[in-house]
Amino acid sequence: MGYTIALVGIALCVLLCGIGSCLGLYKTSTAAAGVLGEDPKKFGKVMVLVLLPATQGIYGFIIGIIASGSLAATMSVELGWAMVGATIPMAISGLVSAYFQGKSAVNCIYAVGKQESLSGKLIVYPGMIEFYAILGLIISIMLVGNVGALIV
Repeated sequence: MGYTIALVGIALCVLLCGIGSCLGLYKTSTAAAGVLGEDPKKFGKVMVLVLLPATQGIYGFIIGIIASGSLAATMSVELGWAMVGATIPMAISGLVSAYFQGKSAVNCIYAVGKQESLSGKLIVYPGMIEFYAILGLIISIMLVGNVGALIV
């Protein structure tokens, strides 16, 4: 039973981070399409802003791989729940930060559409949101490692 609980936690982490990235990428890619429809030369300037929300999906996938390596068929229910708890920081921070990072990046993409020279400066704003996804990643890595150490 613990193994199944841990699997659900890992799957939710990967799924929620992926959903957040999809929502963020939907917003940024549609904004970029509008800007590029006006001036296709700005492709390189907006591409980084478009792709920023994708990182949370990658982070969730990384946690899924690391946590899967710690699974054991004989896990207790307590360790299964511990694995769920270990993946929650990345799951929640990945979902929420990717969504809001996409919203932030959209406005930056529109600003680049109006004034191309701002592209380097504007990456800072959605980049600050990325920081919280990175914190979730680090905490989940630490917690998953501790749960993995308890599995015999």
